[in-house]
Formats: sequence, structure tokens, C-alpha cells
Amino acid sequence: MPNPESKEKYTYADYLTWPEEERWEIIDGVPYMQAAPTWQHQSISGELYRQISNYLVDKPCKVFAAPFDLCISVEDERDEEISNVISQPDIVVVCDESKLRKTGYFGVPSLIIEISSPSTARKDKLIKFNKYEKAGVKEYWIVEPENKLVNVFHLEENNRYGRPDVYSEDDEIKVGFLQELTVDLKSVFPNI
Repeated sequence: MPNPESKEKYTYADYLTWPEEERWEIIDGVPYMQAAPTWQHQSISGELYRQISNYLVDKPCKVFAAPFDLCISVEDERDEEISNVISQPDIVVVCDESKLRKTGYFGVPSLIIEISSPSTARKDKLIKFNKYEKAGVKEYWIVEPENKLVNVFHLEENNRYGRPDVYSEDDEIKVGFLQELTVDLKSVFPNI
């Protein structure tokens, strides 16, 4: 189990030695323990995954749901040196299968969806937002179960996220880089 005060910077090699039953993330070398998700979180994640997965049948992109490791590395960084294990985003869509290995994806996905909670909101909206933007993730969704809202950020030509498109439980979201995929939020938030 990591102790943030005992080491200056943790890496993917450290992460692989930690107990499998514990969920951790490493961002800029700092470990963060993740709590078990609520049933509402699981319901939202399952429905988003189902809709995206159904669309991607026989298409080159793949969708993955947590637990699934996402390792965003800097150029020329060896796997064991990676200090940005954004471990287990709720949903990830990847379109380059050559970067799938070990416990997840080593590269920049096309879409990341985080289902936020009061305990993760700061990390999702600030730390991860900045990491995903800097890495070049095309589309980043922050789902807010309590408000039944989804904030969708698109990477613009200046490699920055613009103002979010905000959707409520009655809306449909057209996925920017998958032109024909529309996610129906009525099915995502029905009993939450």
C-alpha cells in the first residue's frame, strides 16, 4: 500500500505491486485511493457503456469500463517510469488497438467519461481535466449524477477545451468524433 509521504514520486511499476483489491490512481506521481462506486454510479456507467458498446460493434474503436488502467505517458517514457496512471476512468473509448497492453491502454484515448461524486469532483473537474486537455483527449465528459447533468468538453484547434456543452436528463448527446453515435440520457438517468 502506498504512503504518499514515503516517496517523492510513484510510478506505474509501483502501482503494479499494490494489492489488486484496492483501487488507486497516480497523477503526477501522487497516489490517490478510490472508494467503491455507488449503485447510482454503476447504473449510469453501465448504461453509457451499453449504448456506446452497441454502436461500436464491427467498428475500429473499442470501449472499456472501470476497472481499466489508462496510462498517459510523456514521449520516450518507459512503461515502468510512467507517473500519470489515470487509473480506471469510468469509461474510455480508444481507437488505436496497438496501444492496448498489460492492464489497459498506454496512450491518449479519444473519449473519457468520468462519473463525478462529491469526493471526486475536484479531481475530475480540475486535476484530470487539465491532464486530459494537455494530453490531447478529444472529448471529455463529466457526468453529475446528483444534478442529472453531463458536461461535454471538446478539444479545439488550439488544443484547449472550450466551454462545455451541458446536457440534462431529457437530452441526447451526439458524440463529436463518432458522427453517428447519439447517447440518450433518458435511459442513463431514469431511476437515479
